[in-house]
Amino acid sequence: MRLSGSITALATPFNAAGELDLDAWQRLLQQQLDAGTQAIVVAGSTGEAAALYDAEFDLLLRTAVEFVAGRIPVLAGTGLSNTAKTIEQTRRAAALGADAALIVTPPYVRPTQAGLIAHYRAIADDNALPIVLYNVPGRTGGDLLPETVAELCGHPRIVGIKEARAEPERMEALLKFKSGDFAVLSGDDPTACRAMLAGADGVISVASNVLPAAMRRLCDLARAGKADAANEIDAQLQQAFDFLGVEPNPIPVKAVLALQGIGHGLRLPLLPLSTVHADAASSTTAMVRELESACTTAA
Repeated sequence: MRLSGSITALATPFNAAGELDLDAWQRLLQQQLDAGTQAIVVAGSTGEAAALYDAEFDLLLRTAVEFVAGRIPVLAGTGLSNTAKTIEQTRRAAALGADAALIVTPPYVRPTQAGLIAHYRAIADDNALPIVLYNVPGRTGGDLLPETVAELCGHPRIVGIKEARAEPERMEALLKFKSGDFAVLSGDDPTACRAMLAGADGVISVASNVLPAAMRRLCDLARAGKADAANEIDAQLQQAFDFLGVEPNPIPVKAVLALQGIGHGLRLPLLPLSTVHADAASSTTAMVRELESACTTAA
């Protein structure tokens, strides 16, 4: 598997009663396919994986696999705080038809770098699915260092990394490990353009939930080395990127999705967007509509 381009970390739509909204889920999936999204992640942190029951995880993933029907890769978020449980969840995802697993560094427990190596090797050796490493220290409390990635990237079942640290030095260090068998992907929308112009293979994006055509256009331009055009669209996206960071993810992106008629609310302890940001949500949604239209026309 070779992952690249615009990959969406999908939000999970709920209905007004707080249950899964499968109609909204399928509409979200269709929008992604129509806009040219090149892979999707089901039940990652943006998908509120920690708030999903096992049966809901199964239903979301099974529905996505059946709906996509092999047109693009489907990744499942399977990373948990314990290695054995992560292996079990990855096997579950494989049985449901996922193409790969996105596995975050174990949240909260803060393993050593040696522990991270042992963790990821054990999951990869189990051979259930190809796995993508995921580093997001601001959420997990641990940092997967480049020298640790160097120990892991040669494993035949470890096919890439999603790096959510924004520093250019971190991306520069990871790009040394990029190969035909190992993809380096940005996990930070505001700096994804810079990362791809530097050589990153693509981005696993939150913004592409609501800006799938624009993010695909950005990826195409940046990966082709068309810096001026890529930077131009990146500048147009900054308002959306700024809004999507006003409260913890996925609160803002789900506010925009709700204004688009896809889903209602989140699950506790996450609350809907604060009313102080209501005007910004409306203006961002209008900007999203205009930019998506322009990028769809350009495509």
